[in-house]
Amino acid sequence: MAGVTAVIEDGTARRGDAAEGRETLGRDVLGRRLPPLKERLYPPMPKDFEGGWIATLAITALAGFLRFWDLGNPVKFVFDETYYAKDAFSLLKFGYARQFIDQPEGAADKAILAGNLDVFKDTPSLTVHPEVGKWMIAAGEQLFGMNTFGWRFMPALFGTLTVLLLIRTVRRMTRSTLIGCVAGLLLAVDGLHFVMSRVALLDIFLAFWLVAAVSCLVADRDWTRRRHADSLDRPVPDGERRTLGRWLLIRPWRLAAGVCFGLALGTKWSAVWVIAGFGLLTFAWDLGARRALGVRHAFVKSALVDGIPAFFSLVLVALVTYTATWTGWLLHDNAYDHDYASKNPAHGVMKVVPDDFRSLIHYHQEVLAFHTGDYIKNATHPYASNPAGWPIIARPIGFDAVNDIKPGTNGCTAPAGTNCLSVISALGTPLLWWGGALALLAALVFWVGQRDWRFGVPLIGFVTCWVPWFAFDDRPIFFFYAVTMVPFTVMALALVLGKILGPARTALGQASPRRLVGSAVVGAFVVLVVLNFAYIWPILTDKVLPHPDWLQRMWFKSWI
Repeated sequence: MAGVTAVIEDGTARRGDAAEGRETLGRDVLGRRLPPLKERLYPPMPKDFEGGWIATLAITALAGFLRFWDLGNPVKFVFDETYYAKDAFSLLKFGYARQFIDQPEGAADKAILAGNLDVFKDTPSLTVHPEVGKWMIAAGEQLFGMNTFGWRFMPALFGTLTVLLLIRTVRRMTRSTLIGCVAGLLLAVDGLHFVMSRVALLDIFLAFWLVAAVSCLVADRDWTRRRHADSLDRPVPDGERRTLGRWLLIRPWRLAAGVCFGLALGTKWSAVWVIAGFGLLTFAWDLGARRALGVRHAFVKSALVDGIPAFFSLVLVALVTYTATWTGWLLHDNAYDHDYASKNPAHGVMKVVPDDFRSLIHYHQEVLAFHTGDYIKNATHPYASNPAGWPIIARPIGFDAVNDIKPGTNGCTAPAGTNCLSVISALGTPLLWWGGALALLAALVFWVGQRDWRFGVPLIGFVTCWVPWFAFDDRPIFFFYAVTMVPFTVMALALVLGKILGPARTALGQASPRRLVGSAVVGAFVVLVVLNFAYIWPILTDKVLPHPDWLQRMWFKSWI
């Protein structure tokens, strides 16, 4: 067990460990003795398979209960639901997006809420995001109708499934069911993730597909290293092993990651940065495994036998998957810009591109022009938020608000002279976010200083979901985009809490006294986060509150 703990904390073998024999014990950067190479390549998984799944499903059920409770309220279009819910229904009804009636203002929304779904014009609509997220919303509308529960069903479902994925991913990374469950519980009670799971916007689907892709890459790391470890049992001369190592061309988990990345890209283009970041990280993992095996000139050889196949498995599979998500647009001649190629003859190399795809390329140019053009740059919004403040919740966003509710109306219990209000604030659970910001700094130390590979996962995820937005801070951008950062923040926090928790037993097999103290610290933090979530619950769920009670939850002026 002590050896397993060592590999979990270090995770990277040193060059040449395999050169002198399979059982050679090296030392990590802190001078600690490392277990045998085979155990370092693939530490055993926890033996509580059934118990691990029971705990996972229990926390997932809690997350689902929170997200589905009273999901249909408020009975209105909340924030950008007015676009995505209708676009999704248009895809479901016509196969492509159509414009909807807009005169008088809000006419389409009022008609739909009254049960009249005949709100679409005959003209196609330019939608400025890909279609995967809208098709997912449409699935809920198909199941439950074009109503608030119908268009919020799939966000709630996939927000819940993200909790399940995070638990299993962190469990695999740490070989600890407890730490995996801590991660899932923390995500279940994050305010921003909770709110985004209860509104029909695209970002919760983007977060899900990104976590799914990363989960597949972590599983692929285990899959490949287990095969490398198994190869150590075969009677192969060390010199032959050091020539190249095992060539693993077809890697199912990495192919699955490519599909998930393609679906993420088909939800929002911002996924491209995450694909790039994790593409480099997975190559570093492969390179580390070959160095651990003692492969000479490992960088060049890993680039050939791991890097090139990874490009095909991740980048090309993601691109093919992304293109496939536009099938509906390609099959409908009436879709926006579908006739571009027929009106504009091709020149040069574009002559070899089929007209449908040439029109699709032009459509993408139109969307890119929208996101980068003067129109969007000159726009303003009262809830615009600079990404520099996202990690500390400097400027959350209000999705809905009803002010000046009189005492005795709609459940308002305010005393005479004071009104009530009901709001939906996309606000992260403060203690979780602030603790997560510190955990991310600690993660950098553990990753760079101790070469603990696990901490690279949340850091790459967080950075690639956050830093690219600084290039677009000349246009209105919003805090709710940070929902993709939340699972990686929680992952870093869970890993740091695991460090605080410490091993259950000492190297001599005795109960660790540090564990008692670590359990108290970790337990107290988790309880405080849950209580913090409960405290802000009313402003996440549109509950009617007296104005003073609402102000008590607005800890900073920038939150109002």
